[in-house]
Amino acid sequence: MTTSAVKLNQSFEKQSYKIIGLSLPMFCILAAVAFLGTYLGVLPKGMIGAFALMMIVGAIFNEIGTHLPIVKDYLGGGAIVIIFGSAALVTYGVFPEYTVEIMTNFMKSEGFLNFYIAALITGSILGMDRNLLVKAAIRYLPAIIGGVVTALGLVGLVGALIGYGAKEAILYIGVPIMGGGMGAGAVPLSKIFGEDLGKDTTEMLSVMVPAVALGNAFAIVVAGLLDKLGKAKRDLTGNGELMKINKGEAVVDKQQNVEIDYKAMGIGLLLSVIFFVWGKMIGKFFPQIHSYAWMILSVAIVKVLGIMPREYEAGAFQWFQFIMKNLTGVLLVGIGVAYTNLNQIIDAFSLQYVLLVGVTIIGAVIGSGIVGRIVGFYPIESSITAGLCMANMGGTGDVAVLSASDRMKLMPFAQISSRIGGAFMLILASLLLKLFI
Repeated sequence: MTTSAVKLNQSFEKQSYKIIGLSLPMFCILAAVAFLGTYLGVLPKGMIGAFALMMIVGAIFNEIGTHLPIVKDYLGGGAIVIIFGSAALVTYGVFPEYTVEIMTNFMKSEGFLNFYIAALITGSILGMDRNLLVKAAIRYLPAIIGGVVTALGLVGLVGALIGYGAKEAILYIGVPIMGGGMGAGAVPLSKIFGEDLGKDTTEMLSVMVPAVALGNAFAIVVAGLLDKLGKAKRDLTGNGELMKINKGEAVVDKQQNVEIDYKAMGIGLLLSVIFFVWGKMIGKFFPQIHSYAWMILSVAIVKVLGIMPREYEAGAFQWFQFIMKNLTGVLLVGIGVAYTNLNQIIDAFSLQYVLLVGVTIIGAVIGSGIVGRIVGFYPIESSITAGLCMANMGGTGDVAVLSASDRMKLMPFAQISSRIGGAFMLILASLLLKLFI
């Protein structure tokens, strides 16, 4: 091929429409192989089959979401379309049953969700400026409390006004939504409620699950709306930075902004999984606090003490960036397939119920945003992390909310909301039950 032909080909490649970095013809070929393998029943079990199908599906839905009017501007764009589109494919039987099992196992029993979150927590914390980490952590709990108090107060008030009942609205809608998701929230809450109210745990769980599921869906949508608001009102947002900083301060250490080092990325991978194991170890002896919370605390302590060599911190940061940029679509498909039950969300749709769920989410946003601003946070970032990440469905909800708002690097604070904030809600729920019964 002549030099001019090569240049022409390269020019065409640059101008051609691309999906996840691939030219449209190449992507279509790869997608055809993945779908043919799926419907011929030969999709391999484990991560090979899961990656093949989920990367393709995630890329297609993301492309739709980023170009769909209204959705791309106001409803979270690609992230929300990936989650609910994937959930719809499962609910309406478009995916063969064996592929649903492959993807569900990949997310749950094979631990991809934990793998993803471990990379984000480790890399994002080690990539932060040490002084800012200390300042933000001290101010974060008040922002969480502000969101919780406003959410529960508002849903109780509206519940009383529309005849649903203040107590019922707070206990059965507000508390489950703000309680840290399913495994760390609704499940232990249903046990607490069942024991104190003398009711069956399963019955209590059936009451709480729709609130948690619908609240998670609303939180994702509102996250996209907050991102849109930040673009219109720039004084309300730090564009992904939680805390207002003085001139000269940085959120990511300058030493982290180095050329890609594949060996360092391997070190980052190892650090992320070892920190995850360490969190599990501590959680075994102190199970009152979730292992994610122990992991966050451990990584933060290492960062604050400055005992990790800078090149290792850079490796963890680069690994986090790789995972976030390449595998977020895979994770969102998994959230839709394994963690989003459309039937539960649809069944919960009554005007009163939807209104109260929406009021809870709005209260979380307003309370955490106002208190966040008082303590020196940007209101939108505070509302997303201390508000919406308290109101979503735990770890999976954190990823969805941060992806919809394009603020994935705030994952450590989101996890504080889901894990430590979730534990705080269990204590608060016990106190509220004693107050109301």
